[in-house]
Amino acid sequence: MSKDHPPRQEEEDPPEPGLGPMGFGILLGTTALYAFYLLGPGAFGRLQAEAGSGPSSMRFLTGPSAFIPIAGYLAIAIVLAVWPPTSRWGAGLLIGLGIFTLLGGGVCVGSLALMGG
Repeated sequence: MSKDHPPRQEEEDPPEPGLGPMGFGILLGTTALYAFYLLGPGAFGRLQAEAGSGPSSMRFLTGPSAFIPIAGYLAIAIVLAVWPPTSRWGAGLLIGLGIFTLLGGGVCVGSLALMGG
């Protein structure tokens, strides 16, 4: 063997990428936001009806209060994204918020187009 070339080591295949913290943050964040905004009003309205206040007083996620959960989610995602041990998890949550906004806007525009408004 010549001295110019070091002995060749066997090349190992890189491990297959899994979901990872960023992918898990995207999946969990998007799913949680859709679940909250699509299933939350129905569940909350049922709780109010059982309590006797009736469905007419349901004020859950109407007007500006609809943005309070998003603001809380965004604050948590930013804190996780800037803290080095959880930065990939927080980045995934922020990407999930973007996906939620993009797809939610498409669903909203689609439903408005169907209503003719």
